[in-house]
Amino acid sequence: MSEKQYSFSLVFSVRDYECDLQGIVNNATYQNYLEHSRHEFLASKEISFAKLHQEGIDLIVTRVEIDYKFPLKSHDKFVVKINIRREGNLRLIFEQDIFRLPDEKLIVHAEVTGVATRRGRPVSPGSIVALLGLE
Repeated sequence: MSEKQYSFSLVFSVRDYECDLQGIVNNATYQNYLEHSRHEFLASKEISFAKLHQEGIDLIVTRVEIDYKFPLKSHDKFVVKINIRREGNLRLIFEQDIFRLPDEKLIVHAEVTGVATRRGRPVSPGSIVALLGLE
């Protein structure tokens, strides 16, 4: 059981087509789960990718570290939980854990590093930091 506190969580269910011939979720599919959860988390903080892009700011992933602990299988229910922290002036680190439900067995631990860019160059995330409560 997870006793750690998280800022956000999102529940999913494994779909048949996400599994490989071994009957387990394909390793690349976990990145989709993690990305969708990050986007929903940012949307919950009223951070819009489209609006930022119109302002000349793009949020990009620069690094993904994933530790696969245990596989998910078709129709398993699971939750992705997120915490976020700053690293230096530019980086935002999303700590993401995937737990199978209902037993909350740890499936994946990931750290995803992102930065804000303007014209392809890293810039301070500015107002995003305030919206995320990281001031």
